[in-house]
Amino acid sequence: MKTSLHLFHSALLFSSILDAVAASSNNEVFHRVPAFAGGFGASSAKKSKGKKSKKKRSSIMEEMRRPAPEESKKDDTPQLDRFGLPIRTAENFFPPLPDDVELVPSKGKTTIELVQKSMSKHISLNYDMFDDDAVEKGSDNRNPWKLNLLHQSPPVLEIENFFTSQECQEYKSIAQADDVLQVDSATFSNLATSKRTSTTWFCNFNQVPTLLAKAKHLLNDLPLEQMEEAQIVRYKTGQEFSWHYDEIPSTQLANGGQRIATLLVYLNTIENGGGTIFRDLKDAEGNELTMRPKEGSALLFFPTFADGTPDDRTLHKGEVAVDEKMIAQMWIHERKYTPVVPEGNSHEAARDSLRSKEIELGYISE
Repeated sequence: MKTSLHLFHSALLFSSILDAVAASSNNEVFHRVPAFAGGFGASSAKKSKGKKSKKKRSSIMEEMRRPAPEESKKDDTPQLDRFGLPIRTAENFFPPLPDDVELVPSKGKTTIELVQKSMSKHISLNYDMFDDDAVEKGSDNRNPWKLNLLHQSPPVLEIENFFTSQECQEYKSIAQADDVLQVDSATFSNLATSKRTSTTWFCNFNQVPTLLAKAKHLLNDLPLEQMEEAQIVRYKTGQEFSWHYDEIPSTQLANGGQRIATLLVYLNTIENGGGTIFRDLKDAEGNELTMRPKEGSALLFFPTFADGTPDDRTLHKGEVAVDEKMIAQMWIHERKYTPVVPEGNSHEAARDSLRSKEIELGYISE
């Protein structure tokens, strides 16, 4: 009997030891020592050879006694830049629009009445030059302009046939002129939010009379002095202009006030990529609103309202180009704008060439 009790107590003690070891193995923190070949922390093949540890099978009671594993906690600590400030990203610098903001896609046929209604809070267009179907009247020897309302609120307009094919070729060649300022852009904005990779040529006003004349005519005889320097921009394969607004920072409004309109003319057609995409706007089918580059077509939208209040709904980007893309673009200001580049550029120097082009296009008489 004593022998039986002795064996029983020995077995019980052995079982308790195993339980203690198992419990301690669940809570002990092990520090991994880096192994260097032949140095401190290196494992020995001799010591480990032939010694295979057997993992003790846990009983049901042991499994029940074990605490549930803690869920891994997500690190919400903001990433900081070298100045200790949160890193700006597209997500935190361009936050989603409020749920109650007005976004009205364009559905159905474009009429000049609908265009005029959508433009009620923005600068006026020359509505008299279009018929009820928003087609230009009296275009004579060229294909007429056709307005397509891509989005109603905020208004986004396509203008078909804004440039002829010949005019597109002429404006591509401006990039080769000696008196334009070329800037190769592989830059980020000062807040590191908008990436642009492209080449831009800033033009003298007297080099672009066709663009000036057509913009002035479309925008209801807008004064020449409110036009910013025209640019010819080239995006090569793989280049882009990420999310951005066209509005001007409040610290830079002394020269002409806000940009109240963006006019962009596509100088070539691209089948894939290179589109102008509006993040928060949808087309009639509910897809992300995208204007595809088509030779001669223009895109007109409004970074701010007529009073200069920025319209954050117009956040957009230039999609990565699959093939070379070229555009001519210009911004319209609230007030008189003083040209900055190229050196010596002025509105006054373009008056004669502008008048000649207006006569040639039939916008004014001699």
